[in-house]
Amino acid sequence: MMYDHEKSDPAIVAVKPTNKAGQPAAELVEPRAGAEGNVSQQSTGRAQYRGTVSQALARIRQAARQRKKEKFTALFHHVSIDHLAEAFSELKENAAAGVDGLTCRDYEQHLERNLEDLHARVHRGAYRALPSRRVYIPKPDGRQRPIAVAALEDKIVQRATAAVLSAIYEEDFLGFSYGFRPGRSTHDAMDALMVGITSTKVNWILDADIRSFFDTVSQEWLIKFVEHRVGDRRIIRLIQKWLKAGVLEDGIVTVSDKGTGQGSVISPLLANLYLHYAFDLWAERWRRREAAGNMIIVRYADDLIVGFEHETDARRFLDEMRKRLQEFALSLHSEKTRLIEFGRFAVENRKRRGLGKPETFTFLGFTFICGKTRRGKFQIKRKSRRDRMQAKLQAIKQELRRSIHQPIPQQGRWLQQVVTGYFNYHAVPTNSSTLTAFLFHVTNLWRRTLRQRSQKDWTTWERIKRLADDWLPKPRILHPWPASRFAVRHPRWEKLWGGRRRSWHLHRPHELMEVAPWPKSMISAEA
Repeated sequence: MMYDHEKSDPAIVAVKPTNKAGQPAAELVEPRAGAEGNVSQQSTGRAQYRGTVSQALARIRQAARQRKKEKFTALFHHVSIDHLAEAFSELKENAAAGVDGLTCRDYEQHLERNLEDLHARVHRGAYRALPSRRVYIPKPDGRQRPIAVAALEDKIVQRATAAVLSAIYEEDFLGFSYGFRPGRSTHDAMDALMVGITSTKVNWILDADIRSFFDTVSQEWLIKFVEHRVGDRRIIRLIQKWLKAGVLEDGIVTVSDKGTGQGSVISPLLANLYLHYAFDLWAERWRRREAAGNMIIVRYADDLIVGFEHETDARRFLDEMRKRLQEFALSLHSEKTRLIEFGRFAVENRKRRGLGKPETFTFLGFTFICGKTRRGKFQIKRKSRRDRMQAKLQAIKQELRRSIHQPIPQQGRWLQQVVTGYFNYHAVPTNSSTLTAFLFHVTNLWRRTLRQRSQKDWTTWERIKRLADDWLPKPRILHPWPASRFAVRHPRWEKLWGGRRRSWHLHRPHELMEVAPWPKSMISAEA
């Protein structure tokens, strides 16, 4: 086999494009000797023509791919007017304003002039990062999640800088990292996890949760990690400005040497960068050198799922993982970090020991369950998290109460958008019952809202079902089975099987499938 030295499920590691050898590198690079780099140093290998933004980033990626152990010393010129303009175009028009109160529409009125001024300030060192505005959004468990809303110009410069850094680090990041990366999504991470569990000998699952990750990141370590590949001190100073800008809350600006503001444009990249050095590289080395059996890893931002063949491997990894994270000012949440028996033989093994059904774990909004197909074969089932669905229904209920007297078409269009968005994410195989229940509860909330408009309103189930048929989408399975989609996106995994496709890849059709209508028991129970 081509990849026999890898002990993990190969499906967890994504394919990377082949190197384009023979083409000149775009950026000046030097051996990774230290943090300081001579930004004024010239290089004969540096391309003279910068071209468009996409072309420049493509050359950076090529240089990063070819020179894995060298660092870039000339990147600042890529924060150009064209790159700033592209960064501005990628911002949402209705994005929340920062402490400056400036919106995209206001900035766009004199866009060219504003970008020229911003570019000049950035390059002459007059640019100053403003404090982020602290806001809180509710979490499904009732707690509040702190979000840092940066000022508009900070968002623009951060996005432009993040694009340049991503071109470098996307060539370094490992395949089992999926969070906030171009071309990767939450469903890609879940596909990798499910294929890894079903196709390899995985009997134990470590569901790890890093305590307050974005608030506890060591800024000192973060800068050291950036300096592994970036020797341009001007880029480093930009990142330091954002880290030291602080957070404005209740009229008080707080500056800390820990954390990177969750919600800022560049924070996802910095988070991936931090965990790449603090966890990913160590975990990959541990998997190759220490694991006695199979081991799979899937990471989406700070959400970690690790699968093991042997319990002894799992417990050793957990102990050493705690020590590893402590070295970089991180810690595991003791209550949310669990080691459970899960996999193809979990049901039989637990039954033989006189235990109940295998425990479940949650990942990216779904609960993962050990189940069986109609033919009695092992199958991982995904169900939408109950608490997340209840929180969503509660938000819908509050909005319907606020808009109780709006015309029915206006309410219907809004509900259509909400339900469609929910289905687009949650319409995965084995989750049809949850989709049906969600649509039923939304329809029932709409019915109860209409009945409260007037004492004489007699909105029956027959009428509300007609309205639901007119405005609300039908629950359908929109996502293919994980093995089918993952095999297409990551053909490297199929090579390990000699080019043969497993029969279970297509054991279910992945076209759109209609979900069964509401059971009569639902209607009678809620009427």
